[in-house]
Amino acid sequence: MTVATPPPALGRSDLELLQQASETFQLLKREIGKVIIGQEEIVRPIISAVLSQGHTLVVGVPGLAKTLLVKTLAQVLDWRFKRIQFTPDMMPADVIGMELLQDDPTTGVRSMRFVPGPLFANIILADEINRTPPKTQSALLEAMQEYTVTSMGKGHVLERPFIVFATQNPIEQEGTYPLPEAQLDRFMFSLWMEYPSRDDEENIVLATTIDSAPEVRQVCSIEQMVAFQHLVRRVPVSRHAVSYAVGLARSTRPNDPEASDYVKKYVAWGAGPRASQHLILGAKALAVLDGKPTVSTEGIREVAGLVLRHRVLPNYTASGEGIDSARIIRHVIDDFNEPVYTE
Repeated sequence: MTVATPPPALGRSDLELLQQASETFQLLKREIGKVIIGQEEIVRPIISAVLSQGHTLVVGVPGLAKTLLVKTLAQVLDWRFKRIQFTPDMMPADVIGMELLQDDPTTGVRSMRFVPGPLFANIILADEINRTPPKTQSALLEAMQEYTVTSMGKGHVLERPFIVFATQNPIEQEGTYPLPEAQLDRFMFSLWMEYPSRDDEENIVLATTIDSAPEVRQVCSIEQMVAFQHLVRRVPVSRHAVSYAVGLARSTRPNDPEASDYVKKYVAWGAGPRASQHLILGAKALAVLDGKPTVSTEGIREVAGLVLRHRVLPNYTASGEGIDSARIIRHVIDDFNEPVYTE
C-alpha cells in the first residue's frame, strides 16, 4: 500500500507557459499536417519526444514518409537539421567529424583542427541506422547519452537541444546490423508507422502529384521550445503515478516478483530503470501538450507501448508461438493494476 504525497503545484507563470505550450502543440500539428497526411497518431509522440529531449527510433516499411516527417518537424521548429544516410562502408569519423592537418594562411604554421561532422546539429536523422556496422552505430552512443563526441582523445560538446531520430526498415534483414540492446535503451520511444488508410492514401497521391509543394512556417523560437522542455521537467508527479510507472516496468522482468506467469513464460529480458524514467518523462510531456498541470496514469499508459516495446525481449517460446514484444506489452498493460494508496 502506497501513501499518496501531494506533489508541488505549478506556479502562475508556469501555468501560463503550460497554456502556451498546449497552443503551440496545436500549431505544430497543423503545420506538420500540411505535409504529412494520415499519420496524426505519430505526430503527437514525436512532439512529446522533443519536449522530453528524448531520442526516438522510427520503424516502418519504405514509403511511409519517415524521413519527411522528421525533416518537416525540423522546419517548423527552425532547428539545424542533418540527415545521415547510414551505409555499410560508413566510418565513425563520417558521423562525428575528424582532426585534419591544416596550414595557417598568415603564419604558415601547421596544426590539427577538428572539423565537425553531421552530428553537430539540433535534430539528427540517422536514416536506416541498422545498415551500418556496430562500430559506426556506437559513434552515436556517447552523443546520445553524454551530448559530447570524442575525436583523437579530445572531447567536443554538442550544442543543445540535441535529439536523434533513427529510422529502420523492418522487412529487410539481409545486410543489416541489428542495434545492440545497450543502444536501443538510449532511445526513449520506439514508434511503428503503419500504412495509411485508403482515404489518406488517396489524399497523399493527390497532394504529391501536382506542380506545387505545401509551405510550412516556423511555429516557435528555439528559446520557447527550450522553455517548454524545462517546463516538462517541472510538471509535478505524484508518488502514486511514479509507483505505477515503476511497477509497470518491473512487471516486464521475468525474474521479478511482480511479473505475471505470462511474462515468465514469454520474456527473456525486461525493461530496465531507464524505462521507468521515460514513462514518467513521456507522461509529463503529454500533460504539457494537453495543458494539464500534473501527470496521470492514463498518460503513462499512453506512452507505455512506445517506451517498453524495444526494451522487452521475447524468448524462444514466444518466437515459436508468434508472440512479439508488442503483444507482450499489450498484455502487461491490460493485466497490471494501479497500486492501492491511501489519502
